[in-house]
Amino acid sequence: MRIVSLLPSTTEIVCDLGLAHELFGVTVECNWPAGVRDGREIVVGTFTDPSMSPADIDAIVRQRVDAGLDLYTLDDAALARCRPDLILSQDLCRVCAVASGDVEAAVERLACAAVVLQIDPQSLHEVLESINTIACAAGVAQRGADLVASLHRRLTHVATCVAQKPRKRVFVLEWIDPPFGAGHWVPDIVVAAGGEPVVARPGEKSVPTTWAQIATAAPDVVLVSPCGYGLDAAATQAQAIEHLLPNACEVWAIDADAVMVRPGARLVDGVEAIASILHGISDVPQHVLRRIR
Repeated sequence: MRIVSLLPSTTEIVCDLGLAHELFGVTVECNWPAGVRDGREIVVGTFTDPSMSPADIDAIVRQRVDAGLDLYTLDDAALARCRPDLILSQDLCRVCAVASGDVEAAVERLACAAVVLQIDPQSLHEVLESINTIACAAGVAQRGADLVASLHRRLTHVATCVAQKPRKRVFVLEWIDPPFGAGHWVPDIVVAAGGEPVVARPGEKSVPTTWAQIATAAPDVVLVSPCGYGLDAAATQAQAIEHLLPNACEVWAIDADAVMVRPGARLVDGVEAIASILHGISDVPQHVLRRIR
C-alpha cells in the first residue's frame, strides 16, 4: 500500500505501526521519527516561518479564516507522484492541516483512486481508537490492536499509581498571545495523569481566555504547551509570560509537539510525564519537561 499522511500525528502512527516503508508523502511539519521527511514527497507546506511571533501567527490565522482563505494548500504534483492508495487527513482543526474536503477535491482533480481517511479524534480514548482505524485501513489490524493494548496497559499503570493521590489543579496553556486554554484530548491527559484540569474544554476546541480568568482558577501547576513548538521554544515562551501567572503556582514548559497536541501514541508519554511532576511516580523526563519556577 502507498500511504500519504497529511498530519504529523498520522505520520507518527504509520511509523509506529511499522509501515514507514509504505509512507510516500508527508508534510513539512512531520518531524518524528527523526528523518521521516527524507526521501519522501512533501505534499503540504506551511504558512508560518521561524521569525513569526505567537501574536503574528494568531493574527494571520484570524485574517485568513475570516477571509475564507486556506491556511495550507496541497501540492498536486507532489501528491500525484506519490500515487497513493490511502491518504490520511482531518477536519478537526483548520490551523493544523489541510481539510478533508480539499483533499477529496484534489483526488478528484488528479483522477486518483486513493481512499481519503478522515481522522478527527476529540478525546484521548478516540485518539487510541484512531490508531486501530488507521491500522485496519492499512491492512495491519493486529499490529494496531497490539499497540493500543500496550498503551492501555501503560495508562492503567499510571491510574493505579495516582488513584489515592490528591489531585492538583492544572492549567495547560496552549498558546500565549492571546492565551488559550486546552481543549480536545488535552484535559483527558491531565486527568489520566492524576490532575484536575482548569480553564479547559474537554472534547471541544480550545478558545482564548484571559490572564485574569487563569488567576481566578487558582492552578497549582501551569504547563506552558504552545501548539507547534518543542521544549526549548516552550521554555522561552514560558519565561516571557511567567510574570502574568499566579505567584503560587509551579510553572513548567512541556514539549507540546512530542507529548500533548499531536493525537498519537506519544500522548501516553505525556500522561506519564505529567504524572511524574504531579505525583513523583517516576523521574521527570527532562527531554520533554523543564521547570521554569
